[in-house]
Amino acid sequence: MAIRFTSAPSYFWLNAWVLANIIELATQRFCDRFVDHRIDPGHRLFDQMTQAARSIRANIAEGSGRHETSLETEMRLTDVARASTHELMGDFMNYMMRHSLAPWPTDDRRFLSVINLQLEKPVYGENFISDAIAHIAAQQARFDCFLERGSDSDACNCLVALCLKINVMLTSMLAAQLRDFRQQGGFTENLTQSRLQARREQADAQGAPACPKCGKPMLRRMQKKGQGQGREFWGCSGFPGCDGLRPLR
Repeated sequence: MAIRFTSAPSYFWLNAWVLANIIELATQRFCDRFVDHRIDPGHRLFDQMTQAARSIRANIAEGSGRHETSLETEMRLTDVARASTHELMGDFMNYMMRHSLAPWPTDDRRFLSVINLQLEKPVYGENFISDAIAHIAAQQARFDCFLERGSDSDACNCLVALCLKINVMLTSMLAAQLRDFRQQGGFTENLTQSRLQARREQADAQGAPACPKCGKPMLRRMQKKGQGQGREFWGCSGFPGCDGLRPLR
């Protein structure tokens, strides 16, 4: 049976993912134009900057893909993406200092035009890959007066502003993910709780002793290491919140 895709992945709709693609492409272009062998003879700076930019985009996508299975993993990946924005911004700031380029003041019209520019809403049809590439290109073109047609100072300042812009987006995403996690957990976290609850009910039905510390039913456990490795014992079903133990008779 032929496989047919009818909808774009969920992260295609995220402005943060679209902006991360713009930052990655602009960073690659900046490095192609300005980070040459004279300032980067070992090509190390080029690699670090392009990899940091890639990390932002890749971790947003991967984190979104883990939304249904583990909110904790999603939050970790979002935080990695956010950390990568700071790493990349630091490299652009270093370039500016190294070349004595003047940073845009935060009240400069150029800085404000980058920060305040709102990305357009994407429209995806059946050919969502082509649509996404076209959408990213169209949104990137709105910054080209600095990124492509400007000097290294313009491009560098624009990319610093874009790093600040996406950092705000990622911080907001992380806060929303944390609220969701506190309210409902994720699939993996809830699955673990479901398994523990089933084990507690099974132990209770089998007449397991009560924990001497908290009174919850106990579970048969086995020591995994140490001198008594392989020895079975009763352990509290509330572990790690409670570490009550009983010998298995």
